[in-house]
Amino acid sequence: MFACRPLVALAGTVLLMACSSQPPIPPFTASGYIADQDVVRIWRKDNSDDGSIHMLAVFSPLQKGVTSSNDYRWQGEQLVSIEMTIQSQPPEHVKVRFDDHGELSFMQREVNGQKQQLSNDQIALYQYQASQTKVTSEALRIGRVVLRQGRWHDNGTVTTCEGETIEPKLDSVSLNHIENRQRHSSLDVSIAWLEAPEGSQLLLVANQDFCSWQPKPATF
Repeated sequence: MFACRPLVALAGTVLLMACSSQPPIPPFTASGYIADQDVVRIWRKDNSDDGSIHMLAVFSPLQKGVTSSNDYRWQGEQLVSIEMTIQSQPPEHVKVRFDDHGELSFMQREVNGQKQQLSNDQIALYQYQASQTKVTSEALRIGRVVLRQGRWHDNGTVTTCEGETIEPKLDSVSLNHIENRQRHSSLDVSIAWLEAPEGSQLLLVANQDFCSWQPKPATF
């Protein structure tokens, strides 16, 4: 098992990987890491035709809390939109857009059907989070940290969201955790894990079907 570290600790890995010979990074990638309080899964698509970047970052709490998803779009180096959905009760939805010069052109926070304005500090925080997520995504891509998701089966295999049937190379602690969750579920549980040159790491086990909402390269 490897520890997928925060942004600063990943810098050394990025430099090492950049100096070695690696195949080109595909335009659509999925990666992730474990933060202090959340499991973070990131899907990213780089469009070489127009220089746009589209990212979806999903934050799932390790303990108590709510899942949130942040949708980011860039045109070149310019952040053009942020869309956040927080699965609280009631759900919270935030939209922020910027013009070609990086100036704010639209903002809205909606909770329980009520629309509210955002403060400058909130918008600045969202911009900072977007920037940090993008930099972290770059490091994970260069480090060849790949996110996999799928349905677990009793024989120790997983049918991934791409339709492959594989046997993840997870350690005994992770396998025991999955099997324990499976014993308490009438359906096959979903798992999310990371694969990297350093090894594999389990991220999440849940009853929810991850494949029902995982982004697809053609439509993302």
